[in-house]
Amino acid sequence: GADNRPPMLKKSLYDSWKSRMEIYIDNQENGRMILNSVQNGLLVWPTIVEKDDTTMTKGYEELLVIEKLQAGCDLKATNIILQGLPPDVYAIVNHHKVSKEIWDRVKLLMQLTKLSLQERECRLYDEFDKFLFVKGETLYQYYWRFAQLINNMNAISMSMRPIQVNTKFLNSLPPE
Repeated sequence: GADNRPPMLKKSLYDSWKSRMEIYIDNQENGRMILNSVQNGLLVWPTIVEKDDTTMTKGYEELLVIEKLQAGCDLKATNIILQGLPPDVYAIVNHHKVSKEIWDRVKLLMQLTKLSLQERECRLYDEFDKFLFVKGETLYQYYWRFAQLINNMNAISMSMRPIQVNTKFLNSLPPE
């Protein structure tokens, strides 16, 4: 990716994206403060105790320079994360305004995606193990079903050695 835009999330590569995103954020001006917003949440705005013992939150104008900087970093953190999300994930999390909430929600979504990917792999391995010639189908139909199964496995980067694939195909044919 370019230095001027955050890395884009690919659902199957969440851990890699998270690591690259942290490096990208850390490399920004005030990166440590931005990363702090992502990992720990927003600046807790300081309060003042008035003469009548009421507690008031300081207004932006009353913040110290470092506090104003942190408030700006909070906003930048949210912006960076949202820019690194594909449209379907963005649509799920864009109502959150706090970077930590978005970060945590994306993590949860990707863990669920990872689980569903593992379930799909298990189902495909099971289908591969149980694959048999169906009585009455042509050799072409048998080949077509098998090719679709292998394509589905390849689509989610499942790897089978060619010898396994060839052996399964031939051993599942009916005897002549």
